Amino acid sequence: MEKVKDPEVARRIARAVVSDIVMYNQEKVKEGIKNDNLFQILHEEIEEGRQYYQNRVDEEILRKYNFFERALVDILVKQAPRVPSRIW
Repeated sequence: MEKVKDPEVARRIARAVVSDIVMYNQEKVKEGIKNDNLFQILHEEIEEGRQYYQNRVDEEILRKYNFFERALVDILVKQAPRVPSRIW
């Protein structure tokens, strides 16, 4: 499969991957936000998603943009305000 070279397509892939992580791990997301260890709890899922993303996207796009990390913040952390947590 040819790697994606269009930045907009790469951005959408990153957002879709992170959305899937959230969708399939809702309880872990809630637990991680509540206990302030979200990235530790989802470490394996995030790394699996990152690998998938990196395998789909051209190296130049990976060097130039941080779409996957932005998607983590935009989508994964966006769940935070809805979950009671001691960090709020």
